Amino acid sequence: MDQLIARFDVQLKEALAIAKEIELNVKIKDVQHIVISGLGGSGIGGSIAQELLATDCTLPVLVTKDYSLPAYVGKNTLVIACSYSGNTEETLSALEIAYKKKAQIICISSGGKMAEWAFKKKKDFILIPGGMPPRSCVGYSLVQLLSIFKKLKLTKMSVEKDVLESISLLQKEQKSILKQAEKLAKHLADKTPVIYAAAGTEGVAIRFRQQINENGKQLCWHHVLPEMNHNELVAWRDKNPNLAVIFLRHPFDHPRTQMRMKLNQQVIKKCTPHITEIHSKGESVLARQFYLIHLTDWVSFFLSKERNYDCVEVKVIDWLKAELAKA
Repeated sequence: MDQLIARFDVQLKEALAIAKEIELNVKIKDVQHIVISGLGGSGIGGSIAQELLATDCTLPVLVTKDYSLPAYVGKNTLVIACSYSGNTEETLSALEIAYKKKAQIICISSGGKMAEWAFKKKKDFILIPGGMPPRSCVGYSLVQLLSIFKKLKLTKMSVEKDVLESISLLQKEQKSILKQAEKLAKHLADKTPVIYAAAGTEGVAIRFRQQINENGKQLCWHHVLPEMNHNELVAWRDKNPNLAVIFLRHPFDHPRTQMRMKLNQQVIKKCTPHITEIHSKGESVLARQFYLIHLTDWVSFFLSKERNYDCVEVKVIDWLKAELAKA
């Protein structure tokens, strides 16, 4: 896993090369709404893309993580199905529904049943490299998703330029990132992490939580501001030094949300002294999100070392899939 995380900049380069070769048959003039279907490491790219595209994509974009699709899906819907293995049963189920409802379809995977299905049905298909844990390949899926929107002229984002900036930034900041991540992992190893971010960064916060779960084998939770201020903040009452709070910060977060973060810390510090801020770096929004993703991926790896767990092992998920396959 450490080798996979370390080559994230290489993954982004490869993802760009793949994106340049994308050829789509989608009739975008007929599309009225877009649904991205995917789960786990395959689906988180959709969540992050949805937030990145929210500022300029004029079509509604929904991310689903289930067997089904919304009732409105039909011939005027573009469904983008993401499954790293190509065998995610929930996504394959959603794909069949999309096909029956005559939606336009684009598939992204490394092969598997999804690739076979896409070729059989003659649907747009983007092949990404296989053989790795899905959670280590968010760069492949996210860059493809953003590139799809760019090719369909649904975003003004400078995708290639921003990815290249991200690569340069991560290479430049690598030593600093490793040092910061290792220090934070030592701090979190014997505590329950609580992750907070602005609403537009929830995808990255979820990614951090998922990486702590899968790589660090540790429970944690996340929430977003300002929504958290209308419910969860009330629960910060009892002293609990076993909780460690991490705020993911961007300079482009809404000024009122930044103010809320500072005020929230005044409340939280009465319950736990363990409050950390991680500030993003970079010029573009995409580069700043990739910076946080890469740094927190390293945190999850170092957590597995601190807690003496195999970072890659996910036996309980394999067991669950095997049990479901019996039905």
